[in-house]
This record gives sequence, structure tokens and C-alpha cells, in this order.
Amino acid sequence: MHQCLMMIVVLLALPALALAQHSHSPYIGQEARQIKALSADDMQALLNGGGMGLAKAAELNHYPGPLHVLELATPLHLSDTQRAETQKIYDQMRQEAIRLGNLIIAKEQELDRLFATQAVDATSLRTLISEIGRLQGDLRFVHLQAHLNMKRLLSPEQINAYDGLRGYSGGGRTEAPTGQHHRQH
Repeated sequence: MHQCLMMIVVLLALPALALAQHSHSPYIGQEARQIKALSADDMQALLNGGGMGLAKAAELNHYPGPLHVLELATPLHLSDTQRAETQKIYDQMRQEAIRLGNLIIAKEQELDRLFATQAVDATSLRTLISEIGRLQGDLRFVHLQAHLNMKRLLSPEQINAYDGLRGYSGGGRTEAPTGQHHRQH
């Protein structure tokens, strides 16, 4: 009887033990971050003007990115003019992305500080979150605009080759979408 009672107690306790084991937060360890909302990789990407996947809508719909076009300049048979223009597009995008990245980091630091010092209220929270959202939108625009500029610079054949070289299934379009014409260089 004693063994049976012990078995019942163990069986009743198992769900509680399982629940306790799964109640750990996926955020464990992140409380030690300098800025809680940003990983080290996020910070590095913002400081370096990295894409962070912000231009996937363009990249995966046949709008090449300037950095990758530069990396693939030889197999894409870029002309000297295209290469120079691509470098200019990349440099302008990166410069603005770094500027915006620094502003986003500063605002995230401020947000973190407000919570850490318990100085946050609904008004300061709304203001700060709106500013961070605007900066993130501006950053995404900068990256997407660079892809848009590249689409205008490359021929349909180069875009198709780019898609293939980047490993995108289905290849690229070979004709310009309605209302758009590609310049040849």
C-alpha cells in the first residue's frame, strides 16, 4: 500500500514538475545586456549599417542589393560606369544607415534607462516608442531605396543572373515590370 501511495504522489507531482521546468523565460541571460532590447549582433549591425534583413521584400523580388552586386561585379559583367554607380549607391546607403543606427541605439538606451530607473510613464513611453519606430522605418527605407536604385541601374539579364548567383529559386524576371525600363550600361 505504501508503494502504491508513493506512486500516486509521484504521478500527481509530474505535471507540476514539468510545468516548473518549462516556465523559464526565453530571455534568460539577456538581463545582463547593455541595452536589453538589442543583442550584440543587433548593435553591431546598427553601428556598421548592416541590412539586418530589412530589404528582404526587395531582395527576394528581383531588386538586387548594392553590396552583393559589388561582390558579384565580375560574374554580373558590370561596366565601369555600373560599378562606380553601385559603389556610390552603397556608400550613400551605408552612411545614412550608420547615422540612423546610432540614433536608434541612443533611443533604445534611453528607453532601457527609463525602465531601469523606473522613471517611465505613459507619455514618455509613447514619445520614445514613436521616435524609435520612425527611425526604424527610416532605416528600412534607406535599405529598400538602395535596392530600388540598383533595379534601375542593372539590365534584366543582370538581375536574372544576380538572382541565380544568390541562389534564389525560380530565377529572376527577364522583362521589366509594366511601366519600367532598365538602362543598359
